[in-house]
Amino acid sequence: MSRPRIAQADGQIGFHWVSPAGRPIALDELVLQDEEPERLVPTHLEALDDSLIIAAGRFGELLGGGRSPQVGAERADLHELYRVLDRLNREYARALAVTGLPVEIRSGQIIGASALIATRARMALGIAGPTPFAGQLTDPRIGVVAGLGQFQSVSDDEPWRGGRWVVQSEEGPRYPLSLSMLLFDSSGVNKDAALVEHREALSTLSSLAGQPSGDGESEADPVVLGGALEWLLFDWLMAHRESPDSAAIEIRKERIEDAAMIVAAAAALAGLRAGD
Repeated sequence: MSRPRIAQADGQIGFHWVSPAGRPIALDELVLQDEEPERLVPTHLEALDDSLIIAAGRFGELLGGGRSPQVGAERADLHELYRVLDRLNREYARALAVTGLPVEIRSGQIIGASALIATRARMALGIAGPTPFAGQLTDPRIGVVAGLGQFQSVSDDEPWRGGRWVVQSEEGPRYPLSLSMLLFDSSGVNKDAALVEHREALSTLSSLAGQPSGDGESEADPVVLGGALEWLLFDWLMAHRESPDSAAIEIRKERIEDAAMIVAAAAALAGLRAGD
């Protein structure tokens, strides 16, 4: 009896599953048909990890901002990269949901790295979603900025617009702030409280992304919601890399909730970008 298999040709970006009948199939569909779904899900994760290593080696200069992608094949490849990673992230999350298998720390690490690389590809292409408060913050000046780092929401009435960390200066202007800067380059920060606040904001946007269109008093703009979710997830992942030059994500072994949060956010973001 033939078994499902992973198909990945030389030079192919990512991979896809092939059913025993020989047709391409999504992992979340495949696990419903297979007698050993608990074997397929970790296999998918390991294959994704291998694909990320290949992608980092192949596109590292472009993803790291060393140079801009050339018009033509390089831009097409980066488009393919983020779309494939979105698909694989989403298939994994859906497979967990239909099988009831638990999220593991390694799940969050690999899906997190995948989501980070996908966003870096979109940034290199200049198509990343709109960041909360885009065009409303003051460019930071050279030197130390005195002020209070705080998370600000764009709209209390429209939570799907998201929010971000900013420096509220003593003089009045607001400056952009990242979670990395808040945790590692700022003084007088309650880091645990900041992480809790960021987790809550990210989880809220993931939940809103999963709601049917038209729910609630104010229907979400999927482009704005997608940009807000993309930024918060990217900001979290950048603050949890193993090193400044790495896309590997660190998750403390006691924080399985963070792994689940990353998997859910990556899947929700992929769904928004797919137009679902």
